[in-house]
Amino acid sequence: MTVSDARWSAATATGYSFALGMSSVALPLQAVAAGYDAVEVGLLVAASAVSQIVSRLFLGRVMRRVPDWLIIAAACALLALSCLVVVAASAPVPFLLGQILQGVSRACFWTGSQTHVVRGEESSVKALASINLVGNLGLLAGPIAAGVLIGEDARLALGVAAAASAVALVPACRLLRLPPFQKLADRQPGRLWRRPGVWDGCRAGITAGGWRALLGSYVPLALVEAGQSPMAVGLQIAAANAATILGAWIVRDVDDGRAVRRILNLGTPTTGLAIAATGICASSSLMVGLALVVSGIAAGALQTLGPATAADAVHAQERGEAIAATGTFRAASLFLTPVAAAGLVAMVPLAPTIAVTGLLLALPLGRRTRS
Repeated sequence: MTVSDARWSAATATGYSFALGMSSVALPLQAVAAGYDAVEVGLLVAASAVSQIVSRLFLGRVMRRVPDWLIIAAACALLALSCLVVVAASAPVPFLLGQILQGVSRACFWTGSQTHVVRGEESSVKALASINLVGNLGLLAGPIAAGVLIGEDARLALGVAAAASAVALVPACRLLRLPPFQKLADRQPGRLWRRPGVWDGCRAGITAGGWRALLGSYVPLALVEAGQSPMAVGLQIAAANAATILGAWIVRDVDDGRAVRRILNLGTPTTGLAIAATGICASSSLMVGLALVVSGIAAGALQTLGPATAADAVHAQERGEAIAATGTFRAASLFLTPVAAAGLVAMVPLAPTIAVTGLLLALPLGRRTRS
């Protein structure tokens, strides 16, 4: 990867993630403003998650026919369109279409952008750490900007998000024109995600995705229920999100394969146990803040090293498929973890639900790491 291409990649990720952060807040709030209840909003968000999972299942094959830069550019266009559809109308069909388009866009962008940066000569870990760093910064700034713009009508924020995503098209179209992946004649038999190294990346995605899902759903509710103020909870969630950036930055120079595997094997239980601790210590702001920071650092490391170890474990022409596989497991965890937690909430209070779900995320899930 050239220096200019790295800059175009970073610029695209910054613009796209900023727009995504805005739309992720504005879309559900606009649904509420339009008169939809909590259950209906939940179903709309679930539709986005399902479309993301389904899209990732096919992206490995798509990247053997379509160059990654074009997939990235299409993702920017789809995100802009998803926002504009909802701005134009508040009926159920436009909202559903907007959520589906956002899910497809997320799948295409993160798979395409991560695949693009690991095809260069630079370390996969360093390349992914860089793209994740700017992406997380955008995801932090986007919701803040949305909060300032929304007021009583989220359509202004959605319009700005659409514009930001459209602007991201400019650097996306300047990316290196790398050719689509070629199908290997001597490809190893069996499913790629089951291979040693690739599965390590997939299980890292499961834990990191579950962590992200809990952080954006039941963790804030459990903390408020335990007596913490909304301001304190907001600061704790912000600290956890910032910690993911720190986690990606810490592991950016880890190139040794054994060190990567040790961090992955340690990161899974650390993330799960730390998020479980937030349920156990939900009434203590200090303990929860510490646990969320620790879990965020570990999750940030998993988000970076997971796709990197999967990409490095396969042939160069299979890297796109490997990264798509890790993303599929992460997206599935983003969807299924809140569903599992919802089932537990029906039987036990929120805080114990967080503790039990976190312990499940800490499980090793059948390691297949190379010796």
